[in-house]
Formats: sequence, structure tokens, C-alpha cells
Amino acid sequence: MGLGRRTPRAAARSCRSRSPPSCGTLYTPEEIRALADHAHARGMRLHLDGARISNAAAALDVPLRAFTTDAGVDVLSFGGTKNGALGAEAVVVLDPAASEGLLYLRKLNMQLSSKMRFVSAQLIALLDDDLYLRNARHSNAMAQRLRAGVEAGIADGSISGVAFSQPTQSNGVFATLPDSVADELRKAFRFYDWDAAKNEVRWMCSFDTTADDVDAFVAELARLT
Repeated sequence: MGLGRRTPRAAARSCRSRSPPSCGTLYTPEEIRALADHAHARGMRLHLDGARISNAAAALDVPLRAFTTDAGVDVLSFGGTKNGALGAEAVVVLDPAASEGLLYLRKLNMQLSSKMRFVSAQLIALLDDDLYLRNARHSNAMAQRLRAGVEAGIADGSISGVAFSQPTQSNGVFATLPDSVADELRKAFRFYDWDAAKNEVRWMCSFDTTADDVDAFVAELARLT
């Protein structure tokens, strides 16, 4: 079988960052610029992992280009899966000089759908009329509602033994719980441990999280603690 130009090749060196990071906090445009300058000075490219880039844009309240193109990012991943789409992600090359090898990498490191137009249609819908921002603003707002509800419970004594482990800057809330509470809470709500050794968990809100969902979660947490 002749592979020709589809034969995998090694990629150039690159530096990878994520906004927001997995811990839910945010890089400012200035911080991303500093990372880009550091990478470029060492002959590397900067790739921004944007699985939740819409949440970052909504939280920072700046255009996407402010912390991508204008901040020196060479390549970014525009995530749709965590913002309402089904398996839709896009690789966006901001500096054409950084695109060498991409045709090989899309099969070496990525998944290439046989009917890409159907996947891509979701991204068109997300970008049309700023739907991606509306979805992200909603999920961020639900995370703030969740944190506020837990904070209120801690303040009035209805929730005990719970502490926050990270600032809530996007759509994730990180907290530590008393022993066994996470497993009991998971009987009604799905979430993951972040650091099981510390009883630290990550509660993520999404485009379809409702205020009733959040309030029910807080009420169950209060019952268990």
C-alpha cells in the first residue's frame, strides 16, 4: 500500500499551554504573551489548548484574538465538545509558518472523521451569532452560582468540612470534602476526583447546567455534611 505524502513525520518542537488550565483558573493575555515570547526566544512554537477557550473568552470579557493572535499564539485548538458540540474540535493555525507537518499530524495524533462536514457544521453553528460565548457565559455563571451556594452554606453552618482549593474563574469549582462524602454525593451527581489523596474534587458546569441542577446539588451536599 503506497502511503506517499501521508507518511507520518516528526513535528517541530513546540510549547503547549491551556486556557483555562485544568484547575479552572485563567491566563491573562499578558501572561500568554510572556509564554509566547519565552517559547519564541528558544526557537519553539506556542500551541494553546483551547478545549474550554470559549469559557476563557467569556470570563476575561475580551475578544478571542486578544489572548491568541495578538498574544503571539502560533496554533490553537478551538474546542466545541465541552461547549455544546458533539466531538467537534478545530485546529486553527494563526502563523502559517507553523503549519508544517499538520497534514501528517492530523492522522498521526488526531482523529480524522470520514464525514468531516457534519462535524464542522456544529462549529459553524457555535460561531454564528456568538452562540459559543452565550453557552460559555452560562456555564461560567452556573459555576459562580454553585460556589456562592456552597459559600452560603459554609457561612450559615448548613455545610461543614468543605473548603475551596482553587479560585472559581471559569466553569469549574474545586473543593475538598470530608471522608466518604464524595462517593455519597456521586450517587446522585456525576463528577470526578481531582486529587483523591486530599479528598479534592472537581465540579464542572456546562452549557446545559440549570439553576435547579445547581441548587439541588448544594442541597444534597448540605444534607451529607
